[in-house]
Amino acid sequence: MSLPEYDYIIVRYGSAGFVVANRLSADPDCKVLVLEAGGQDLNFWLKLPIGYFKSIYDSRFSRVFDTVPSERDGHRGIVWLRGRVVGGYSSINGLIYIRVQHEDFEDWQSLGAEGWSYDDVLPHFRALERFEGGEDRFHGRDGDLTVSTLRNQSAACQTWIAAAQEYGLPANSNFNGATTHGVGANHLSIGKRLRASSAVAFLRPVLKWSNLTLLTNTLVTKVEVDGTRAAGVSWTSNGQPFGAKAKREVILCAGALQSPQILKLSGIGPADVLKEQGVPVVFDAPEVGESLHDHYQIRLLLKLNQKISLNDDVRNPIKLAQMGLDWMLKGTGQLTVGAGQVGGGACNKYASPGRPDIQFNVMPLSVDKPGTPLHRYSGFMASFWQCHPESRGNVHLQSPDPSAQPRIAPNYLSTELDRNVMVDGIKVLRSIHAQPAFRHLWDNETVIGEDRQSDAEILDAVRNMGGTVFHSVGNCRMGSDSSAVLDSQFRVRGVQGLRVIDASVMPKITSANTNAATLMVGEKGAAMILNEVLQRNAQRAEERL
Repeated sequence: MSLPEYDYIIVRYGSAGFVVANRLSADPDCKVLVLEAGGQDLNFWLKLPIGYFKSIYDSRFSRVFDTVPSERDGHRGIVWLRGRVVGGYSSINGLIYIRVQHEDFEDWQSLGAEGWSYDDVLPHFRALERFEGGEDRFHGRDGDLTVSTLRNQSAACQTWIAAAQEYGLPANSNFNGATTHGVGANHLSIGKRLRASSAVAFLRPVLKWSNLTLLTNTLVTKVEVDGTRAAGVSWTSNGQPFGAKAKREVILCAGALQSPQILKLSGIGPADVLKEQGVPVVFDAPEVGESLHDHYQIRLLLKLNQKISLNDDVRNPIKLAQMGLDWMLKGTGQLTVGAGQVGGGACNKYASPGRPDIQFNVMPLSVDKPGTPLHRYSGFMASFWQCHPESRGNVHLQSPDPSAQPRIAPNYLSTELDRNVMVDGIKVLRSIHAQPAFRHLWDNETVIGEDRQSDAEILDAVRNMGGTVFHSVGNCRMGSDSSAVLDSQFRVRGVQGLRVIDASVMPKITSANTNAATLMVGEKGAAMILNEVLQRNAQRAEERL
């Protein structure tokens, strides 16, 4: 029995995949197959903006991965989550939409990612978005992804911003504009009332097209390679094997954990590692899975002395009812908050001039982790991560079984600079909290605890209380050097007709939340593919003359 054929097969576990599928399927003569790991995104908690508190640790919608315990992170196996639902992590993330520092893309270019300067990527950011604040130099208004401004005002958060300004940080009303330096409100990926995931923005409008096929609940086993060309994909669903042929390209959009895993299962990776696992070597690519990096975050929790916390409001039936009405009638209020209501970027003493090295996320609540009850006291949370970590880790196969977890070693805090930045970041936050505008609002610091004052005590807390914000990137990096897994067009070196388009391509982690940049990677990647098609067609037409 012959296998079905498509022009493109997209393995989509990450946010970028649906952008690519949307753009490629715009040609009605182009057949596109999308293989989705999870099920449909129909659950209410995947629609309600604040629903990530319920969904992010729900095994129906996310897959839990564990990192290798290390002395540097308190001998803990830190949980890394990935979306396993249509829309991937964009269906369960904290909604924050920040494009990052302009200099991040200059870094990419200096590392060999030709054509990836800020001026190169800005048109693709603008093409993605429908910004409710209107069009300007930085923002688009005709794209598919709705990006909103803050729709909930919190007295505690506004007071925190005032304190940060007393500390010396400037006000910043648009982190997606000229700079991320300063403090203000975050932009969010929210439509009129509901979450604007990559599925909502890029899949739903085109799913009715006959040339686009979406298959859910699939487990990709390998990319089939014929000689030196990707010929198709094999997968299982409900325990049954399936396959399809790709006439043009196979595109991996499976994220920084599973794109390298799939490459290795397909025989593309470090030859010695593949041989250890009994995987036949197709192409020796030593860097597949290497150069993994992530943002490491720690938070301070405060006990407020006034009932201006969401912890209080969720236990007040009248305020709960008001939250529901605000959301249903106006699309505003506390049910629209993201994982950081306000925040910003600061330059600590280790930062390059004018370029923040820590980013804040601030919430008028406190909780142990999403999915658990908010604390019974009036809580407040301010967290930060290091924008430009030096530490690098890796993702490797532990088994040739595609359902097995890869071995994830992030190697957090493995350089002196990373440790110093995290310790100094705590001091910056504490200085903000001590400013007159804010100090009168809180009684004590419950986490990390005011008893931790020395650098050694703070570092111990960082090691034992910090964790991921699920921003892993870099382990299928693009670059001009021959050791890079991909070239600057996302083509896998050594195998024709195979690309990776997701966060794993980034040669260096972006300074802020990675979802916006990952969507842009999908937009620019699709444009590259379509441009190549146009060039080939033009060349063939010329040859016929």
